[in-house]
Amino acid sequence: MDAPAADTNETPDRRTFLSNASGVAMAGGLIAGYGTLAVMAGRFLYPSEGRKLAWAFVAEASRMKSGDSLRYETPAGQIVTVTRRAEAGSADDFLALSSTCPHLGCKVHWEAQNNRFFCPCHNGAFDPSGKATAGPPAEAGQSLAHFPLKVENGLLFMEVPVEAT
Repeated sequence: MDAPAADTNETPDRRTFLSNASGVAMAGGLIAGYGTLAVMAGRFLYPSEGRKLAWAFVAEASRMKSGDSLRYETPAGQIVTVTRRAEAGSADDFLALSSTCPHLGCKVHWEAQNNRFFCPCHNGAFDPSGKATAGPPAEAGQSLAHFPLKVENGLLFMEVPVEAT
């Protein structure tokens, strides 16, 4: 007695379908992943010029003495170091610099003993005005980003982006 013959057409069709479906799913995942990466890179490399800016309160000017500095986080999440350099009573007394290195985006911190801002990622150094003096930022001619300041009625304000890029 012969065993009943198996339907050989069903197995290859199912395998072909599953192979094609998994290939399409993998291609779709790759396209979605690389598309997301391209959008994020575009936003980082080419920030929109039409971003919204607003004047944000930072501190009472009289509470900061010459040489004092404070850390300020903008509504968009950027960290800014605000330093008082003089006590003439105007916005020119203050300096607001980004705490993000323009080379690779590492966090920059103030070294009072060396009178400089320092980026530990690649030994980048910046003078007190934010100009690069050593490391990859100096070689590329990059400086720390400055933020406009104003003093009104004894209050210090900084112009900052209000939405993340």
